[in-house]
Amino acid sequence: MAEYAVWAPQREKVRVLVDGTPHPMTRADGGWWRVDVEDDGPGTAYAFLLDDDETPLPDPRSLWQPNGVHSASRRYDQGAFWWTDQAWTGRTLAGSVLYELHIGTFTEAGTFDAAIEKLDHLVALGVDMVEVLPVNAVDGPRNWGYDGVGWYAVTENYGGPDAFKRFVDAAHARGLGVVLDVVYNHLGPSGAYLDRFGPYFAGSNIWGPSLNLDGPHSEEVRRYAIDNALMWLRDFHVDGLRLDAVHALRDSRATHLLEQLAIEVTTLEAHVGRPLSLIAESDLNDPRLITAREGGGHGLDAQWADDIHHSLHTALTGESQGYYADFAAAGLTGLGHVLCRAFLHEGTWSSFRNRNHGAPVDTTRIPGHRFLAYLQNHDQIGNRATGDRLTQTVSPGLLACGAALVFTSPFTPMLFMGEEWGARTPWQFFSYFPDEALRTAVREGRTAEFAEHGWGDAEVPDPNAESTFTDSKLDWTEQDQEPHATLLALHRELIALRKAWPELSDPWLENVEVEIDEQARTLVVHRGRLRVVVNLGAEDVTLALDRPVSRILLASEPAAAEENALILPPEAFAIALLA
Repeated sequence: MAEYAVWAPQREKVRVLVDGTPHPMTRADGGWWRVDVEDDGPGTAYAFLLDDDETPLPDPRSLWQPNGVHSASRRYDQGAFWWTDQAWTGRTLAGSVLYELHIGTFTEAGTFDAAIEKLDHLVALGVDMVEVLPVNAVDGPRNWGYDGVGWYAVTENYGGPDAFKRFVDAAHARGLGVVLDVVYNHLGPSGAYLDRFGPYFAGSNIWGPSLNLDGPHSEEVRRYAIDNALMWLRDFHVDGLRLDAVHALRDSRATHLLEQLAIEVTTLEAHVGRPLSLIAESDLNDPRLITAREGGGHGLDAQWADDIHHSLHTALTGESQGYYADFAAAGLTGLGHVLCRAFLHEGTWSSFRNRNHGAPVDTTRIPGHRFLAYLQNHDQIGNRATGDRLTQTVSPGLLACGAALVFTSPFTPMLFMGEEWGARTPWQFFSYFPDEALRTAVREGRTAEFAEHGWGDAEVPDPNAESTFTDSKLDWTEQDQEPHATLLALHRELIALRKAWPELSDPWLENVEVEIDEQARTLVVHRGRLRVVVNLGAEDVTLALDRPVSRILLASEPAAAEENALILPPEAFAIALLA
């Protein structure tokens, strides 16, 4: 016998259709309906019938949707997988290097099993944790993952739930942690049947319907999100979650959903005996997210730091449109500020928002490893009209300089797949919904959005075209060619140097000092006994340091030391140990 259960508090009658046979369910406490049915075990097809509607609907908590998000659910046994990671003790964010990837475009095959074959590359690179874009069930054969509607089911596009477990198990066998990107701020536009079962939704945001986190009947809706998070960490052995756009979570309760999630993840962490990390993506510049609960914060472990990206991006490219305007205006002085403070907007004026934005970080209490720093990520590439990487805009020398500033920073560094060799393949916005009207709406919506940012219509690839997806797949043969091979070697050396010298992983922002010369376009970053010297300019420079140079640990181009000075060619960096 198997118990079937579903939350449908406002329905008068609920039946479960098991292998085509309907079974009436009994109302239980809290708006749940339950029934025990003799079935054929894992793999049994089932769906729910609500009131007198004969339309079968998939289980909102379905663990397996092998035939798509509109079809019947299948029973799945979480305990059947044979794990081999019993000796895995986990990874902490502090001291780690992250690598963000999208399973569908990471390899030509675009599956979990194919991705396993590339994990040794990440080990050789020096990566500690792999951050995987969303893998939950979505309507259609290809998608970034942020249009998911089956939150508990792993998409069959990549191989399904067992394949994801094989990927996590294989990563752990190589000493790699896995962080999963999850989306709780909205649901996708096709296959989101939750509102037929109960009051799951409360309005919408720019991406789709949003959850009812604080209204009537919201207790079970909150559990829907939190139980999902706990499932990935417990049943799929994932080591952390990246929480998409938490600023779009509407929750007026005294205990915010994020704080409640942090409490329950800490409880699970004690049970499984390994560190579990929660990383927020937030547009708020609010340090409370990553302030410990003992200090009055939400207690999350880290957050993406877009201000660091924007400062680096404008310094390397000179772009100043849209949200880059304030960062371009701040120049290298602004970059020096964020390398010491994480935020540029810390209660200061934001011209993009037309208001003051953010709050300052207490650098005496909040360590830098709670901020993820990156030169590129899926959003900052994919939300450009043509999905062009920095490789298309700046020289290999400037790419190396940007990498040096990220990997010698007090923050937690993150790479986007292929960045380590300066991949030239774009990463464009792509999706494909079976419904033609929805495809048209996506195409027109993206074109209009890009037009607002000054890009011409003709430059925007059709998100629905298969070529937009296939063009975004990594070309792994690039890494053996120049200048890619040199960039790859440099990234390996930077990561190895970060792990070898404790000054470079020191997370305390108060210990960082940055000297800037706006005219010469140079930076000197003080990291204990080390100096990270960067020349973004077009001329050779001689930079005076505060002590004699003992030796040069790494340089992207030939550099020379003369007593207290370092001579650097254009678009180059050097990391020097002082006497």
